[in-house]
Amino acid sequence: MLRQLVVAATATTALSALTGCGAFSDSSATDDGRLTVVAGLYPLQWVAQQVAGDRVQVEDLTQPGQEPHDLELSPKETGDVAAADLVVYEKGLQAAVDQAVKQTAGGTALDVGPVAGLEPLDHGGHDDVTHHPGQTQDEEAEESAKDLGDLDPHFWQDPLKLAKVGDAVAEALAKIDAPHATAYHANAEALRTKLEKLDHEYAAGLAHCQRDVIVVSHNAFGYLWRYGIDVEPIAGLSPDAEPTPADLGRLQQLIKKDGITTVFGERLVPASLSKTLADDAGVTTAVLDPIEGLTDATTDDDYLSLMRDNLAALTKANGCQ
Repeated sequence: MLRQLVVAATATTALSALTGCGAFSDSSATDDGRLTVVAGLYPLQWVAQQVAGDRVQVEDLTQPGQEPHDLELSPKETGDVAAADLVVYEKGLQAAVDQAVKQTAGGTALDVGPVAGLEPLDHGGHDDVTHHPGQTQDEEAEESAKDLGDLDPHFWQDPLKLAKVGDAVAEALAKIDAPHATAYHANAEALRTKLEKLDHEYAAGLAHCQRDVIVVSHNAFGYLWRYGIDVEPIAGLSPDAEPTPADLGRLQQLIKKDGITTVFGERLVPASLSKTLADDAGVTTAVLDPIEGLTDATTDDDYLSLMRDNLAALTKANGCQ
């Protein structure tokens, strides 16, 4: 019987992109004989579905409305990881998934961080303005944070990096399900075509703008540097981090100096900080989706539509022509 696939996401700089993790389970296929993919967060679930097609049942460990950074796995979900043929994850972003992979995964593990090629949080445009007061993380979270270091896990903001992950997922699926290898590789190539088109849209849409700085709720958009965008976050890598009054004061000065018209908030985190900063600075607010997960309002959307919504918001806020 075909064995279960689990695709789980968490962010990192791991040394091995594709590692064998043990023997496969004989009882992990779905009732209809399909392989099963379980994704740790939405971008990888979307990629897995695009590459796998109808041959694989794809699910997401992060349910709509959940904050992926704070994900906790249920016993059933931990069991899904244990029974997996393939775990595709980004080590360092979701400590619970890291722990499940480390302790229970019985199949092959694909860490997408090295595949995508993670880059520093500071892309040369600014320093992270947020101070992180004493955080009380458990040992697994601390280990994940050390693994992540100063690298930005939100690589899916760069469509070309996400295309690399699609290729790696196809390769992993092809090894597990060799009779359908050609189909997986063809699907990955079709996905790459879509993502390259999206990349061209971003490059063209942001080529001629009045402003190139955006203020966002947390540091999830650094990979937009490829399109000439400099990101100033209110919070740091974690949306739960709190800025100091000095941080907020500096951002108010930046908004005034650069003529910034918009402070961007998100759907998965409270809008209080971004709204307060915008109100104090006398500017408007808008949504820029980090696409870490879906919400009840975006369940009918997908990665491509959300990225295009973000592009429209950016071009409006920055006066692009």
